[in-house]
Amino acid sequence: MTAVKTCKTQKLLKILIGAAWIDGVIEPEERKYLHRVATELGLADDPDIRALLLEIKQVTPQECYQWIDEYTTDKPNIKDYQDLLEKMSGLIYSDGYVDVRETRLMEKLQLCDPSNKSCTNILDKVLKKIQTMYQKAIQEQS
Repeated sequence: MTAVKTCKTQKLLKILIGAAWIDGVIEPEERKYLHRVATELGLADDPDIRALLLEIKQVTPQECYQWIDEYTTDKPNIKDYQDLLEKMSGLIYSDGYVDVRETRLMEKLQLCDPSNKSCTNILDKVLKKIQTMYQKAIQEQS
């Protein structure tokens, strides 16, 4: 596996681990799913991933959303995006219950769909809003 592919795969797995924590608790089914995916991806022994899988420290929703922003800022191709959605769906449905916070997370991911030409990166949207507010403030001061 190339260094770029490994980095992207690590980011994907970190997002999944963060998503498991999004409702504040990792359910046993989610834990099992995460360990299986980590093994499939060849990252079960990666020091950063291992620490997250051991659940020594809870991942905050902010960290999870930051990881998603980092992943999508790298402009994932359609295959990487679909892989993330597929694995995220597997995780979310693994415990037979979909929390509202998990639904919001999936909605955020769907906004990042690279096959949707009208959809731009979330950070680009935020930046555009900030620029608009800044320009409006300057105009009001003039």
